[in-house]
Amino acid sequence: MRFLPWLATCMVAGSLSGAPVRAQPAASPPGPQAARPSAPDGQSVTLRSALDAAWQRAVAARESDGQRRRAEADRAVAASLWAAPPSLELSHRNDRLHGSAGRRETEVAVAVPLWLPGQRTARAGAAEAAAAQAQAAEQVARLRLAGELRESAWQVAALLAEATEVDTQAHALKQLAEDVERRVRAGDLARADALAAQAEHLAASALQADVHQRLQAARARWSLLTGLTAAPDLTATAAVDSTPHAATAHPEMQFAIQSTDLAQKRVELMHRSRRDAPELAVGLRQDVPGRSEASQGSLVVGLRLPFGTDDRNRPLEAAALAELDVARTHEQRLRERLDSDIAAAREAQRSAEAQLEAETTRARLLRERATLIDKSFRAGDTPLPDLLRAMAAAAQADSAAARQTAALGLARARLQQALGRLP
Repeated sequence: MRFLPWLATCMVAGSLSGAPVRAQPAASPPGPQAARPSAPDGQSVTLRSALDAAWQRAVAARESDGQRRRAEADRAVAASLWAAPPSLELSHRNDRLHGSAGRRETEVAVAVPLWLPGQRTARAGAAEAAAAQAQAAEQVARLRLAGELRESAWQVAALLAEATEVDTQAHALKQLAEDVERRVRAGDLARADALAAQAEHLAASALQADVHQRLQAARARWSLLTGLTAAPDLTATAAVDSTPHAATAHPEMQFAIQSTDLAQKRVELMHRSRRDAPELAVGLRQDVPGRSEASQGSLVVGLRLPFGTDDRNRPLEAAALAELDVARTHEQRLRERLDSDIAAAREAQRSAEAQLEAETTRARLLRERATLIDKSFRAGDTPLPDLLRAMAAAAQADSAAARQTAALGLARARLQQALGRLP
């Protein structure tokens, strides 16, 4: 009997383990092109399209919309002519409790809170800073969502590559078990060899079911995150630039910078608002001296000037300065963390590249060894258990190389994430 066709199939499938991984159907027949997965319906989506779809479903998108609307409302307040909503004042006095001369006094006035010197400009600056912070917060939320998408997409890709290998292994062991059974019936091999081949086939089938179950769970998580049934296409992943990357371009760094700027603007606003807004009241007064006298009307203009005491200002000043100090400290620590994360991600990528090279070489050597043992087995010089062990070792090496290919893709995606780049 000839076992070389199976080994040739394994060699071709294993040689593709170093190629880029895309999403593919789990139920596709094993073959050389099975390492290039696609969606169940033959379609796939890019990470950018998936990010747009996931953003429409994300709670963070609603939070970003609310924060942006609050910033727009602050802008509208800063553009108002008065510091607070106007109020209507009504008052009426008469002498009914002490006499019946008919004296009455009625006053109607409108009180308008006025901006303090420099307060309106400070309020507008704080509103602009809040709007910039809201925009930066949206980019941070999108980046975090992109990180979840990258992890989920490459998990699907890794399981797809593993599923391809176990499908090939199960198919090959099935053919081997059938060939050994025929040789046992012909009297060329012992019954124990047939039992061993069948046992190996059953073990491969159990592993195949386990991998496909984990693949189905990974696809379900992808669909829950994006709302899409199409699988991710990772072949168009952008290459990572090896040039130094400015930490200030990172969305989280931009958010920290905008938060510090907002805290500074709030401190300035607090300094410009050391007392409550003064109120200008303009109204009309009608006086009736008595029943036999004519009423008299007059114009009333009043000014209310609240005092700014330490009891009022100290808590506000302490809160504003504490917010500024926290924002500055967070910005400094974040800059250090981002530099550390980028360095760690670059080192992880280099390690993954070295591991892939080693795994690919190991898989090639073990496939060559399995081919030699197969020739020896066909010549009758090597027992079946040795061939089975060689086949298992070659299959494990192919699976390891396929997994390492996906691991390298994930390492590159994590470096993109550490650099703050969206798909």
